[in-house]
Amino acid sequence: MHRLGFGSMRLTGRGIWGPPEDPAECRTVLRRAVELGVDLIDTADSYGPYVAEELIGDTLGDRDDVVIATKAGLTRVAPDIGLGPAAWPPVGRPEYLRQECEMSLRRLRRDVIDLWQLHRIDPNVPAEDQFGVLRDMQSEGKVRFVGLSQVSVPQIEAARKIVQIVSVQNRYHLGDRASEEVLRYCEAHDIAFLPWAPLAQGRLSAEGPLATIAQERGEAVGTIALAWLLAHSENLLPIPGTSRVAHLEQNMRAANIELTPVEMAAIEEGIQ
Repeated sequence: MHRLGFGSMRLTGRGIWGPPEDPAECRTVLRRAVELGVDLIDTADSYGPYVAEELIGDTLGDRDDVVIATKAGLTRVAPDIGLGPAAWPPVGRPEYLRQECEMSLRRLRRDVIDLWQLHRIDPNVPAEDQFGVLRDMQSEGKVRFVGLSQVSVPQIEAARKIVQIVSVQNRYHLGDRASEEVLRYCEAHDIAFLPWAPLAQGRLSAEGPLATIAQERGEAVGTIALAWLLAHSENLLPIPGTSRVAHLEQNMRAANIELTPVEMAAIEEGIQ
């Protein structure tokens, strides 16, 4: 697959709530991403909620050359404007996850979900029950592959006893490498690692070695940050998202940038 995917969270309104300001531009972004070689589109039922999945289904639902990955297990109670996790309560009851899988199939206009990910493990539901419904939907032909999101190594190991896990999606970027142990586990077990918020949601520093290297190469800071991720591990498949074509094209340039060992070391030193 292409080393860069596309995350669809920003194809929604403010606070990841409701429709986007410019739906036509968002559809153009999706089509342009595929034109540029992107073959993994990541989404979730909770983006909007449902808005991102519907846009993807309307725009790319008939494309069999694009892997569409979605997630279930987080609900929405309000726009995420200063609320953080409080706006995204987890629900991992098997009957709920099954319902959301069926509804995602409808919204995405697909007969099978290429990659279905458990968005969060619900602490109020036995984890084995949540992993079990992932396995069941896969065995029924509703889901092709299964992944997890925001998990620890022990949680991955527990899930792998019940269902094959092909991907993990944890928060990971230059300023937050708390999941380094999870990344190394994924490398050792041939599991793809899809870092969410790979650009720190636009909060990467515009100063220091990262900014200097970006200026020297005539690129945006975010483009160099993505290039660092691609060089840091072959298992990393970043999924930066945007609602603007120009920003998408800027991000995609990272796939053609090869940072030198000196630049890699300078970037890492500057973040520590």
